[in-house]
Amino acid sequence: MKTAFQTLQKILKQEQKLGYKNKAVIGGLERYANNWLVMSLKEASSKDERLAIEKITATLKKYPSYAAEAERRESIEDIFNTLNSLTGQEEQIAVESPAPPKPSAAPKPTAPPKPIAATPAPKADAPKTATPIKRSVAALEGLDASVTRLPGIKDANAKKLEKLGVRSIGDLLTLYPHRYDDYRSLKTIHQLEYGEDVTIIAQIWQTTTRKTKNNRSIVSSTLSDGTGTIEVTFFNQPWLESKLTPGKQIVLSGRVQQYLGRLIFQSPDWEFLDKTQIHTARLVPVYPLTSGITARWMRNLQKKTVDYWTQRLPDHLPTETRKRLNFPSLDEATRQIHFPDSWEALEKARRRLAFDELLLIQLGVLKQRQIWRKQQGQPVKINREAVDKFINALPFTLTNAQQKTLNEILGDIAQPTPMSRMLQGDVGSGKTVVALAAMLATIADGGQAAILAPTEILAEQHFASMQSLLQLSGFDRQINLQLLTGSAKAKDRQPILEGLADGAVQLLAGTHAIIQKDVELKSLRLAVIDEQHRFGVEQRGALRQKGGNPHMLVMSATPIPRTLALTLYGDLDLSIIDEMPAGRQEIKTRWLSPLERERAYAFLNAQIQKDRQAFIICPLVEESDKIEAKSAVEEHKRLQSEVFPKLKLGLLHGRMSGKEKDAVMNDFRQSKTQILVSTSVVEVGIDIPNASTILIEGANRFGLAQLHQFRGRVGRGEHQSYCLLLADSASPEAQARLEVMEKTNNGFELAEQDLKLRGPGEFFGTRQSGLPSLKLVKLSDTKLLELARTEAQAVFKQDPNLNNPKHKLLSNRVNAFWTKITDPS
Repeated sequence: MKTAFQTLQKILKQEQKLGYKNKAVIGGLERYANNWLVMSLKEASSKDERLAIEKITATLKKYPSYAAEAERRESIEDIFNTLNSLTGQEEQIAVESPAPPKPSAAPKPTAPPKPIAATPAPKADAPKTATPIKRSVAALEGLDASVTRLPGIKDANAKKLEKLGVRSIGDLLTLYPHRYDDYRSLKTIHQLEYGEDVTIIAQIWQTTTRKTKNNRSIVSSTLSDGTGTIEVTFFNQPWLESKLTPGKQIVLSGRVQQYLGRLIFQSPDWEFLDKTQIHTARLVPVYPLTSGITARWMRNLQKKTVDYWTQRLPDHLPTETRKRLNFPSLDEATRQIHFPDSWEALEKARRRLAFDELLLIQLGVLKQRQIWRKQQGQPVKINREAVDKFINALPFTLTNAQQKTLNEILGDIAQPTPMSRMLQGDVGSGKTVVALAAMLATIADGGQAAILAPTEILAEQHFASMQSLLQLSGFDRQINLQLLTGSAKAKDRQPILEGLADGAVQLLAGTHAIIQKDVELKSLRLAVIDEQHRFGVEQRGALRQKGGNPHMLVMSATPIPRTLALTLYGDLDLSIIDEMPAGRQEIKTRWLSPLERERAYAFLNAQIQKDRQAFIICPLVEESDKIEAKSAVEEHKRLQSEVFPKLKLGLLHGRMSGKEKDAVMNDFRQSKTQILVSTSVVEVGIDIPNASTILIEGANRFGLAQLHQFRGRVGRGEHQSYCLLLADSASPEAQARLEVMEKTNNGFELAEQDLKLRGPGEFFGTRQSGLPSLKLVKLSDTKLLELARTEAQAVFKQDPNLNNPKHKLLSNRVNAFWTKITDPS
């Protein structure tokens, strides 16, 4: 008998003795399956053996999904029967169970699953051919295997796919289409009408090629279906002449166009009639693409990947749950989201996969909340007199919303359970003063407090803002406030570290530098994190460890609709400042076309003649600080030399050192520069009361939430302020977004609209790390959001650690899902 078979038999006998608890090997039979597959395939000597080995492997991987002992017993018996058929033993191996099992016939070898195929990404001028592929090494490694394991996907193609966020086979399966072309309408040629998207089946009569003046090729084919003829042209694809030969039947899908009064097709999708339709005559998926990857190549790759791998997708949702919620299985949902049979099937698939996203998020945050609330916190004895003294000394009155949220926070920090609360508020709603009041209450009881910001500019702004508030209230002499950032020099850093360690530094503003290992705080009782969605779960945890479970307040100026906030941040209680301070002026907003750029520059100049200042925001080039910085440097040079030669312009971008940024900001604060040219680093944390105008270039490239953050940089003084949105594109989607900006200054209304227009995934953006990927959830999924929360709470109440065998796959999926949530570098 082969060694691999003997080893497996011993393991399965041990599993029987242990009562089918999946404890015969460390990690369970499902984890052992891949190792055994590799070992046994090396020893396999025939096709039948290889097929049987794959069948056994599939059974081992499914083993934890069988909740009942009887199911597990039966699956092991099936494996023994298969092993018996392979080893040629006449006597069946004994199956240890309370009742003798019924003899089971040896399984007949089944046909191998349809092999996955992939082809190298074609060059623009090369023919696209699909080569069938044999079983790949990827089958041994599962969905985490690199896409390079797919035959035909070389390193060059993998790098192109990586630009789309695809590194593994699992990533490829979750690269969902962003839209679908409906080519199901099948018509005859004589029924065609101009402008319609349609599919025809026709025979090729003739195909010719001609050259244009610039030596490009045009391939023309004449097609007929018995009711009429139509011409089809393809540009710069000369190899098609040898493929589209007379007499062949093809299926063709595209938009009917017109040339010299005749109906034609130009560069439509097509396939031969005797092939499976992937690009035509169906709901055709349209995937995100990048340079060097064509739509046809991507669809071919996805079709073969989906066909092969959906048969190997373990469904983490227990069967009874899935049936009760009327959801399709994971394999069916994955097939339908990529290559749907109908719009109805597509929506069912989307709802199932969106539910999965929400469920995995909820289970993760509920676990975080449970862990956090079990910790022993450090209650703060609230000295209300000291808090009121600070508030009453301020030159303004807190709004009712500010007072309400402050009371909620003070109530929390007085408890022995560590506070875990989110404070939401629009730009300029006064979150900082509320947080500072809570921090002063903590300091009054002998503790320390710290505020952590995602950027040095924002940390410096908090430091300056708190310093100003302390001076206004007369508390500046009583409180030792310090700033700690990554760019601090060792000689300046050391005394701060010593003060934090011995308690002399009571209040700290800083960046990620706060959570570095050499930073120790004597008695951190309250930690405040600003711009929560920019921080990962691990960073929050690291900050908590600094003070032995301090109270945690996270703040965000990005208004998030309540239902979504409770889903994403279910581990946090929620406070909302939904009222603006009295006297806050509305910022007048207008969007302008590219033709109105000179008009915008003239308006800026007029404002500066009134001794005001202005911001100019450079367009978002792509998610790269390096490229953005280069763009900003070039734009600053152009504006200074060509547009505003008599003015002094400052420049701010993310590649500058902290010292350089400080110098630029100080010049702007002191009015040494009249215009500040900046990248999106100015989005938060800049407070210049004299700045009355902000001009945002390429405004159509930003989301509403980010545009609103930019707009919040002005309107902080006594002067009427303006926001000019200069669009370099007037697409209907961009126009709709910019019109919403003109109509309202309310951040919560804008957030709702932004989510409707773009969905949660784009709403938070790739830079807002710390959030799980939301690829299929829509804001309109309110009922689905609530269903996922209810279901997660029920699962968590029944099985908080997901130890139940029926939750084994779900537990693995939750862990894998949250492992991918990384912190920003």
